[in-house]
Amino acid sequence: MSNLFNIKDYVVVITGGTGILGRCIAKYLALEGAKVIILGRKEEVGKKIADDIVAAGGQCEFMKTDVMNQAVVEQNCNDILAKYGKVDTLLNAAGGNMPGATIGPEDNFFNLKAEEFQTVLNLNLTGTVIPTQVFLKPMVKQGKGSVINFSSMAAFRPLTRVCGYAAAKAGISNFTAFMATECAKKFGEGIRVNAIAPGFFLTEQNRSLLTNPDGTYTKRGQDVIRQTPFGRMGEPEELCGTIHYLMSDAAKFVTGTVAVVDGGFNVFAM
Repeated sequence: MSNLFNIKDYVVVITGGTGILGRCIAKYLALEGAKVIILGRKEEVGKKIADDIVAAGGQCEFMKTDVMNQAVVEQNCNDILAKYGKVDTLLNAAGGNMPGATIGPEDNFFNLKAEEFQTVLNLNLTGTVIPTQVFLKPMVKQGKGSVINFSSMAAFRPLTRVCGYAAAKAGISNFTAFMATECAKKFGEGIRVNAIAPGFFLTEQNRSLLTNPDGTYTKRGQDVIRQTPFGRMGEPEELCGTIHYLMSDAAKFVTGTVAVVDGGFNVFAM
């Protein structure tokens, strides 16, 4: 039997790949032999990440995109197909949050700003639907491919504060399940759709919420650690193995799942 985990020469597209988690995953996959294309809005940052990965011995490039603009994403896809001829995996890592879509400890539901709530839904949920619709087409023509979405702990349980983000990520988990069936029934067993649900990892978005300037945990950070049996935050590298598995032939019979990588956060009940 061939190496089920072999991803050499896989063409992998990562939206939102300029964040802490995305860049770590991109480097890991590139060094495993994949050809990685990072899609993001921050051109200078993205090119620097791609250059660093190439310098480390991987194959990677950056393309500027807007996951909310279908025409832009379609052009990205056309450019990728013209150069690489295929797309094997789409990793939908683009997303984010906004203050107006959250409800702080001193606020209540009436402080929620509907416009920012809608923006967060669009960025996380529609910003996953559009790239999926675009990059799924070459996968269907190939008869093989995988989509891996980014869900969250907030999709499993309604965490305080993050009202809009939680609603969007719950939508991601539902969309993942829907698309798994949709693709299998209409396009065959070669197309798989799964998601990964990270626990708590320090990123640009949540660092100030979870840690103080001196690196100690805030009240929110302490709550997270208390809820996590491993007693710590996750390291970005700890997402890579699960993603590698889901995109490889080792997961050939796996579709519609949300793989949890959380140090036990979601199962802790006491």
